[in-house]
Amino acid sequence: MPPTILFTWLYRVFFGLLLIQGLWEPINHKLYPGLPSAWAEPHNISEEDTHHKHTVHHPDAAPQVGQWEGSPEGIAYSEFNHAFVGVGVILMGLSEWQRVLGWQAFMWVRWLLPGSLIGSGIFLLIWSDHLAWPIGSWTLAETLSGKDPEMLQHKIFGILALAVGLVEGFLRAGKFSHMFWRSLLPSFALVGGFMLFRHMHGLHPGGHDIQTHHNIMGTLALAGGLAWFVGEFIPRSQAALQTTSRVKFGCKILWALLVITIGVQLLFYSES
Repeated sequence: MPPTILFTWLYRVFFGLLLIQGLWEPINHKLYPGLPSAWAEPHNISEEDTHHKHTVHHPDAAPQVGQWEGSPEGIAYSEFNHAFVGVGVILMGLSEWQRVLGWQAFMWVRWLLPGSLIGSGIFLLIWSDHLAWPIGSWTLAETLSGKDPEMLQHKIFGILALAVGLVEGFLRAGKFSHMFWRSLLPSFALVGGFMLFRHMHGLHPGGHDIQTHHNIMGTLALAGGLAWFVGEFIPRSQAALQTTSRVKFGCKILWALLVITIGVQLLFYSES
């Protein structure tokens, strides 16, 4: 498949997923007023919700019997998932660090980024949520329906990570070189950063702290993506060539450091 056609296809999928998640949620909330919304207060998805039941709880209330969010098992599952993805993000940042510095002795490190993205994407698509297809009791249609906005966002993150990871692999193999391909990863950081600001974890005793974690990660992702684009598109002039090179180098270093910082935050993410 020619690169231009493949890019057009990925571009449509990329923004199509965002439109599905963004437009379906308000419609879904009207169809199922008892179900949670990422725009609303922190919500609760319990085992009983698989039968479409919903109980309103106070945001600071302790977890109910059978409730997954806030339970010891739910906390352990979520913290492990965040830590696992955090390791992959740290490896991505180290890979970008190696590329910016041009370390020829560690050329194998450049494959850490696509490998980590692909691995994280597959992990999210399978194990992001204990109720979601294919490991949980929800069907694929229910998982992608938007009944649980958090679950849908996890799957969108997984699809995007897998797609961008494949593109990064082709870039490092020399199959792609166009600016469009190189800009997909920082674009993913920008889109993912925006999505994190509205990524809710349901009714949870530590809901406020969890949202603070997401807001910090979202801010770091936005700053990193912007730093990459500033370094890539900074105006170049012959008279200020040395200054321009330093600024570009600094922006790319900042991008790599911010990616590593996000990974460290995910690694030490806590809901307890």
